[in-house]
Amino acid sequence: MKIPFNKPFTIGAELENIAAAVRDGQLAGDGRFTRQCHRWLEQNLGAKRALLTHSCTAALEMAAILCDLKPGDEVIMPSFTFVSTANAFALRGATPVFVDIRPDTLNLDERLAARAVTPRTRAIVPVHYAGVACEMDAILALARQHGLLVVEDAAQGILAEYKGRKLGAIGHLGCLSFHETKNVISGEGGALLVNDEKLAARAEIIREKGTNRAQFFRGEVDKYSWVDIGSSYLPSELVGAFLWAQLEQARAINARRMGHCAAYRKGLEPLARSGAIALPQPEPAGVAGNGHMFYVLLPDLATRTRLIAHLKARGIHSVFHYVPLHSSPAGRRFGRAAGPMTVTDGVSDRLLRLPLYYGLTEAEAAGVVAAIAEFFGGTPA
Repeated sequence: MKIPFNKPFTIGAELENIAAAVRDGQLAGDGRFTRQCHRWLEQNLGAKRALLTHSCTAALEMAAILCDLKPGDEVIMPSFTFVSTANAFALRGATPVFVDIRPDTLNLDERLAARAVTPRTRAIVPVHYAGVACEMDAILALARQHGLLVVEDAAQGILAEYKGRKLGAIGHLGCLSFHETKNVISGEGGALLVNDEKLAARAEIIREKGTNRAQFFRGEVDKYSWVDIGSSYLPSELVGAFLWAQLEQARAINARRMGHCAAYRKGLEPLARSGAIALPQPEPAGVAGNGHMFYVLLPDLATRTRLIAHLKARGIHSVFHYVPLHSSPAGRRFGRAAGPMTVTDGVSDRLLRLPLYYGLTEAEAAGVVAAIAEFFGGTPA
């Protein structure tokens, strides 16, 4: 493809940091680069405790363990999300309860979430789609009313904000992704943000295979042993070394991506005014995004399919997004829908994501806009 959907990148001292980690002689994790990443996340996001993991999936699995779920418990979440959101809780025996999304932000509809609460509900998992915040005040109020935990799936939300607070650091727990398709990357990688101090000590143990190994290394116990369930959720120190260089430039990365989004919006506005496409709606008051994604909504599935083929023929890779979990084989087996999924089903058929990555040039973004305009009868790209 001339213009891929995504292209991993380096921006600073990634390779030098990796070499330094090798020279340090500690590659298995929790070395100096990992500790620097922890401090950065805590200081810049406002989390009480940050723990790097080998993926956002791992962070979600840790969060599910911390929720202390039992078979038969229920966890409210959107259906329009990646499978890891549901898998983490299904693995604990809990039932994902799928709720429809709002048409403006494509986030969990907080009003429908309130109707989905039952005596079995134990947690709510808001997913901040495209780095745009869910309505967290209403979700937190609902959680307080029913004594529920809030686990933010902020995989796409690094440095995005809700009323001055960073995504992932608002609920009891937050989960971030540093997968190569995200803003700040380490190839694979993630982080668990622990915002409830009562959960911090156990989170550390779960991450260390259920042992109190970290306490031992701090001299708090004279030996370490198996004290809880857990698994190996630590990333390699090489991941931390790469990630540290990216975190140092995180705001610059987001700013560049937001510039790409602005260019797409400006270029596609005439098509939106004509009714040929719909663009993402402006962010709600108090919400600040991070330029994670730019998408368009087409009139129907057939139009989207033709547009994908049209762009591919011109060397442009565009992609749709989630197949709704409530309609998937595993979603029907392990979860249930709390009501109609009208918005979710419609958006899933119509949404198309455009190429967006740090190295995208102005000319490439303009080429994508021109190719879309050509499809709808404009000047050939």
